[in-house]
Amino acid sequence: MNPDDSTARRDREWLDDDGNPIDEDHRGLVYDIRTLVDRRRALGIFGGVALTSLLAACGATDDADASATPSSTGSSSPSAAPSATTEAEASVPLDEVPDETAGPYPADGSNGVDVLDDSGIVRADIRSSFGSSTTVAEGVPLTIALTVRDAATGAALAGRGVYLWHCDRGGDYSLYSRGVENENYLRGVQETDSNGTVTFTSIYPACYSGRWPHIHFEVYDDIATAVSNGPIVKTSQIALPPETNDAVYATSGYEQSVRNASQVSLQSDNVFRDDGAVHQLATMSGSVTAGYTAALTIGV
Repeated sequence: MNPDDSTARRDREWLDDDGNPIDEDHRGLVYDIRTLVDRRRALGIFGGVALTSLLAACGATDDADASATPSSTGSSSPSAAPSATTEAEASVPLDEVPDETAGPYPADGSNGVDVLDDSGIVRADIRSSFGSSTTVAEGVPLTIALTVRDAATGAALAGRGVYLWHCDRGGDYSLYSRGVENENYLRGVQETDSNGTVTFTSIYPACYSGRWPHIHFEVYDDIATAVSNGPIVKTSQIALPPETNDAVYATSGYEQSVRNASQVSLQSDNVFRDDGAVHQLATMSGSVTAGYTAALTIGV
């Protein structure tokens, strides 16, 4: 094809409905890209695949803009849910999770009972007691995935010791509450993996009078420090979201949680009311029948 014929054809593509030339400043992004590609093709800067992708991206611009309007409900699709273990997140600083009380039932030696030096405390499945009792706590299945990162850098903190505990379906704490003083279920220690994550298999805790549904945890430099009652790096709590609470508490065994939950909110809770648990509210997935997963990434 004669180059002059090609040029003439391209010029005709940029005529308005009356046959008048469209000024270059008003031909838009597609024209700019096509012009740039024509000028550089001889130099071989763009390969065939890259060129096709580039022009396709230009043609899709309007569609992408039209579909980018946020949902009126404020919800996001499951595929858009944040991941706690991506490399991108590992390089981004994050806010430090607030320090919170360990409460009156930590069993870490600070309030009488010490379960941390007991053989069997290092475990992933915390539903049953260990040692002299093998009682299993009943309730809606819950997997707890806690990811620990350096707040200043976002880097995953591997090899850290995490001690986690919470109340049972009746709102009682093992080793302390009446009737379960000889149980040590719903307590355990684990080491964070290469992503800074520990995963516990447990049951959904109750809502007891005066507190929003929550899970306690302590972070240590390593497991050896945890089981020897060494220095604690971080003590805090995980808040469970209201939608999941409502679904779980409608099931058998959680009847008293319905009334208790109706009398407290994140804003009135004596632990979470300072910021509404903005850095402590778990991301939930699952269902009552299949069980739930509560995921939270914390900065320390």
